[in-house]
Amino acid sequence: MTARRELAVAALIGAAGAGLAAGSAGRTWATVVERAAGLQSLSQDLTGRSLSGVIAALAWAGLAGVAALLATRGWARVAIGVLLTGCGTIIAVVSPTVVRRAHVISAAGEKSNLAKLAGDVTVHVNGWWVMSLAGGVLLAAAGLLTVVRGRRWPGMSARYDRPGAAPQPGDDPASLWKALDRGDDPTSADLRER
Repeated sequence: MTARRELAVAALIGAAGAGLAAGSAGRTWATVVERAAGLQSLSQDLTGRSLSGVIAALAWAGLAGVAALLATRGWARVAIGVLLTGCGTIIAVVSPTVVRRAHVISAAGEKSNLAKLAGDVTVHVNGWWVMSLAGGVLLAAAGLLTVVRGRRWPGMSARYDRPGAAPQPGDDPASLWKALDRGDDPTSADLRER
């Protein structure tokens, strides 16, 4: 696989993972139903965001990291890979922990008086947390791939760079315009050697 394809695969995996985590955070992860003696049953739906705001925030940060992955090179790209790995790992660890019964009841109690009564409380957990977990794993995988292979990948403008070209003394925009004013071709090798 070429370096450009590896970059594309890492970006797609990372974007898919961040998108899964961000999209699932807005869905209902758990429903708390309380049946109190002599009262009507009360229920409350809790989204991934209401159970933990960290998941959505890290998912959006991961999406921004994927965009930065395409725009950077070298060690900066490796650093972004480390950040993507961290974001994905935290999402993958937090997703199953926030749907534990005690945490769900506590979050429901903070949002309303539900679960503060002495009735029978039932917690129903939906499968959206699994999608968030999968998104975190994908984001972490993209980050690990970037850490291991990212230094070899080309940057955004690498296709337009001359192979092995180092910046020349006359590469500043003012000298290029002066060469054009004189009628010289500032991209010719003869002019660059002067």
